[in-house]
Amino acid sequence: MTPLLLLLTIGAFLLSLMAGKVWIWPTAWFSNAPVGWIFLELRLPRALLGLSIGAVLGLSGAVLQGYLRNPLADPTVLGVSSSAALGGVTAIFLGLNMLPLGLFSSAMLGAGVSILLLLTLARGGGPLGFILGGMVLSTLAGSLTAFLISIAPNPFAASEIINWLMGALTDRLMEDVIKALPLMVIGAALLLMTGRALDALTLGEDGARSIGVNLDQLRWIIVVGVGLSVGASVAVSGVVGFVGLIVPHLIRGMVGEQPSSILLPSALGGAILTLAADSMVRLTPGPTEIRLGIAMAVLGAPFFFMLLWKQRGRAA
Repeated sequence: MTPLLLLLTIGAFLLSLMAGKVWIWPTAWFSNAPVGWIFLELRLPRALLGLSIGAVLGLSGAVLQGYLRNPLADPTVLGVSSSAALGGVTAIFLGLNMLPLGLFSSAMLGAGVSILLLLTLARGGGPLGFILGGMVLSTLAGSLTAFLISIAPNPFAASEIINWLMGALTDRLMEDVIKALPLMVIGAALLLMTGRALDALTLGEDGARSIGVNLDQLRWIIVVGVGLSVGASVAVSGVVGFVGLIVPHLIRGMVGEQPSSILLPSALGGAILTLAADSMVRLTPGPTEIRLGIAMAVLGAPFFFMLLWKQRGRAA
């Protein structure tokens, strides 16, 4: 299954390089014509970000569902996405987004603070404390974000905040890739290390401890890995939801229930979904694009309701 997903990822990446209001075929990628400039300055960074953001979101969702043993878990459950978004909104509100690293640094600071708070709130509480701590952070960050929007100094600032929150890869440059990609790679590497421990957790916490799994260390690795990877993705693109919820479920139906076996396929699946969705939003009629975050919400909300319905049927 992994080789097939890898081929589909390559195909989605190539489609992302070509698709748009103006199609750019491979023969023109490095030409001296205007389309060559569009390819190097806009399409290539956008495709690289779509690949990496989708991968870390899919991987984060798979890890969190394995750790929490909850099929409805995704990166938003930790509050990292909303905290990074709050940091970005604060930067826009204060005008720091005009500085070279102002928006990115503020969003990463928000993600970093959420990591420290979550580790404090969830200490000794197990998965339940993890979820409750994440809910507290997510609710607080969402409330503060809404407060900043409501007191924005002018309609233009409020509009800029809302547009950024919707999530998009429009007009991202190679500088954005250079800022975000190293952090996402480090975060993804940490998350990929958790496979054996997640397999052990299928035996329960006591069973995992009995075979040598350090649950406190595992919690640290997951929080830092999700914080770095998801924080960097939000910092560079805004909030893109539902990838971490949808992809692990689809992958689980193909490769089975063993947590370690779905980590890498979920990363590839997340990349495929995000690249394909970003290519599609560019092809919508009209002069502007649908925001990627909106497109993912349109796809993800019905999927989420379907999962809830299936869970309800099992409970009955």
